[in-house]
Amino acid sequence: MKSTHLIFRTVVMSLLFAGTLAQAATVTGTVTNKTTGKPAAGDTVVLVNPMTGMSEVARTTTDARGHYSMQSKSEGPALVRAVHQGAEYFIAAPTGGAPGDIAVYDVAAKAQGVFIEADVIEVETDNGQLKVTERYFVHNTSAPPVTQWSTRSFEVVLPTDAVVDGVGAQRPNGLPTTVKLDPDGPKGHFSFNFPIQPDDGDKNTLFQLSYSVPYSGGKYDFKSQVTLPAENVAVLMPKGMTFAAGAGAAFKSVPEDPNVQTFIVKNATPGKVIEFTVSGTGSMPREQQGAPAGQPSGAGMGGQDASPAGGQPGGGIGNPINTPDPLSKYKWWILGGLALLLAAAAAFLLRKPAGAPAAGAAVDAGPVNYNFVSSPATKNTALLNVLKEELFSLESEKLSGTIAPDEYAKVKSALEIVLSRALNKK
Repeated sequence: MKSTHLIFRTVVMSLLFAGTLAQAATVTGTVTNKTTGKPAAGDTVVLVNPMTGMSEVARTTTDARGHYSMQSKSEGPALVRAVHQGAEYFIAAPTGGAPGDIAVYDVAAKAQGVFIEADVIEVETDNGQLKVTERYFVHNTSAPPVTQWSTRSFEVVLPTDAVVDGVGAQRPNGLPTTVKLDPDGPKGHFSFNFPIQPDDGDKNTLFQLSYSVPYSGGKYDFKSQVTLPAENVAVLMPKGMTFAAGAGAAFKSVPEDPNVQTFIVKNATPGKVIEFTVSGTGSMPREQQGAPAGQPSGAGMGGQDASPAGGQPGGGIGNPINTPDPLSKYKWWILGGLALLLAAAAAFLLRKPAGAPAAGAAVDAGPVNYNFVSSPATKNTALLNVLKEELFSLESEKLSGTIAPDEYAKVKSALEIVLSRALNKK
């Protein structure tokens, strides 16, 4: 049930705070080309319904002033998609007559100022295999700002015997989504056909991979590579395992969570092999108790428990010790947090028609019971039950001091809005 709660809160927070509960109305706005600072004339703008597999509701083209207007004929969550030079940009459909303004950028196959701030490799063992989750935090600081986008927007190199289990990505101001990973050249080389948009403040583009490699001998030699300059390459593993840096790999041990080992190498060069060996067995902590006030009490990957608090990432980590920036600000992602692998389950909850089977679900997001979407009545009853339990859980977090006041107010407001809508439909 906690997995369901987490996914529900993820969806509610992402959609409600973004204002995606659009009512049937006219959707208008202006598309601006942030590369040139001028209106984006002639761009295609589409209103899509995420509850029906991103089906098209309405379509139009911007005029000379970059203005567009569409009529929304249905009630419920909606997104507005603008297409500029082939790259897609999304916003939540505005409500209450608010403008649906969209920022777009010119496209370049290779943009200046694109680099990896942190490549985080999380390793653990599972039934004779080594399970690896790798996350890349990618910045685009191009000036003037352009989107790096092509069929090979972001290239990665994995072990040649890796079996990929899940792939995800997230735009600077978007929701996590499952994406396709394409083979690209020699074995183990892959690429993402996913835009790397310019940073939005401190928000950048995130890529995530989960894969497994054989581990019958209890030892594995990694030969990691990055394809862009990387400020940090970090390896995280449970205390029960042993780490050994390879020749020329200047890894440093960083004191972190008492149950997790962290090793970091700085300023990795594209194409240069970073060797390290792991041995032994162990699992990454899934939930920890006694987190300090203002920090979450759990972390989850693929449906495990997580309770973001105070708007800060974490997983019962405590205060980082001598953690080099920027690694500390990524702790939510590094130890699970709101994993990209939850996106498949979130999408399922949003899109699945009543009584219809899931189609094309690429990632298993954990033991979530989807039966409650079988009919409108059943769905609404289950929604009310989840809402009530979420409100109770939220109050418990407040009393225990594990959630910050501003985060508490935001979450409660969102839950109360959905609860009101659900009661009106009862």
